[in-house]
Amino acid sequence: MVWKETCVMDERLRFVTACLNKDDTKAALCRRFGISRRVGYKWLERYARAGPAGLEDRSRAPHGNARSVSQAEIEAVISVRRCHGTWGPRKIKAWLEDHDPDRAWPAASTIGEVLDRHGLTHPRKRRRRVLPQSEPFQSCVAPNDVWCMDFKGWFLTGDGTRVEPFTVTDGFSRYLLVCQALNGTTTEDVWPMLESSFREHGLPVALRSDNGPPFAGRGVAGLSRLAVRLIKAGVRPERIAPGKPQQNGRHERMHLTLLQDTASPAARSLREQIQRFAVFREAFNEERPHEALGQKPPASVFRPSARAFDGVLRSPEYPADALVRRVRHNGEIKWRGTTLFVSEVLVGEPLGLFPIADDVWLVKYGPLALGTLRGRAGLEKPGSGPRSRPGSRR
Repeated sequence: MVWKETCVMDERLRFVTACLNKDDTKAALCRRFGISRRVGYKWLERYARAGPAGLEDRSRAPHGNARSVSQAEIEAVISVRRCHGTWGPRKIKAWLEDHDPDRAWPAASTIGEVLDRHGLTHPRKRRRRVLPQSEPFQSCVAPNDVWCMDFKGWFLTGDGTRVEPFTVTDGFSRYLLVCQALNGTTTEDVWPMLESSFREHGLPVALRSDNGPPFAGRGVAGLSRLAVRLIKAGVRPERIAPGKPQQNGRHERMHLTLLQDTASPAARSLREQIQRFAVFREAFNEERPHEALGQKPPASVFRPSARAFDGVLRSPEYPADALVRRVRHNGEIKWRGTTLFVSEVLVGEPLGLFPIADDVWLVKYGPLALGTLRGRAGLEKPGSGPRSRPGSRR
C-alpha cells in the first residue's frame, strides 16, 4: 500500500472546485475537508478575487508598525553618530531628545539596531566585571570638591612632533577644565595651566593626581615643588595609591575618549592637534551626554568655585598652640639645639609642630602631615624610623 501524498494548496483547490461544481452544500464540504465555514468562505472569496494565486499563504506581518523608525529618524541617528564616532545609543538618544524634545525618539536599543544595520558599530571584547572602587571618591559630592589632573601619555603627529597632552577635570561634573599639549612635564610646564584654571574657575578643595613627576617627589610625604605651590594657593594635593589607576577612574575614562577622538588618525601637525583638542573639549563639555549625570553634558552640572584665586601664593598659617619652625636654605629646621633635615622643596616655608603625646610632636605643612618628632630624633614618616640627612646632627 502506497501513502497518499497531498499538500495544502491541492486541498484548497479541491475544496474550491467542489464548491463551484456544487458537489454538496458548503457546510457539508467544510466538514468533509475539516475546516470551519469561516475559513471555507475566506478561500472562496480569495479565489474569486485572484484565482488560484489567491489560495497561496500570505505574510502574517502587519501592514504597518506604529513603532517603526522613520527615514528622517534614521538619518538623524546616523548624522549624530558620524559627528561623534565614540557615542553609543544612549548618548545619541539623550542628545536627540535634548535638541528636539517634541519628537518621540526611538528607544536606545532600536538606535543600536539602526547603527548595526548601517555598519556603524564595532564589537567589543567582553571583559569580566569586578566590584567598583568607591574610594577615594566618596567625598566628591559637588563641583570643585575634587579636581583630577594627569598626562595622557605622549604620541606623535603625522610630521613626527611629540605631543604631551595635559588634562584637568572636575571629579563631580566631569567638566574638562584643561586639555592642552605641553612642551614638557615639569612644574614650570604644568603650573601656568593650573594657575589659569584657578583664575577662571576658582579653587577646588583638593587636586588629585598619580605619583609621577611633577605631581609627587621622592622627599618627605611625597611633596614636590608643584604640591607646595598648590598648598600655598589654598588647594590640598591628593595622590592615588601606587598602581591603582582606578582610584582616578573617571579621569582615566575621559582619556580613553580623548585618544579615540583626537589621536586616530594622527593629526598632520601640532597646530592641527591643538585644534582637535579645542574641538574635543567643547564637544565633551557642551554636547556629550554623561550617563552618571542623568545623560546631561558636564557643562549643565559644573559651576565655578566660590573660592576665587587672586594669584597670590601664601604660606600656611597655624593656630597659636602650634610651634612654628621655618625650613632653612639646606632643607633643615632647628629643633632643641640641633638641626633636622626635612625637605629641600620646603626651603623658606613654615612648619607647624603639634604635641600629640609625651615628647612626641606631629609635623605638618599646611593640611599635610609630614611625620612625627620624638625627642631629638629625626623626623619619622608613618611606618618608618627616624629620618636624617648624611652629615646633619641628630
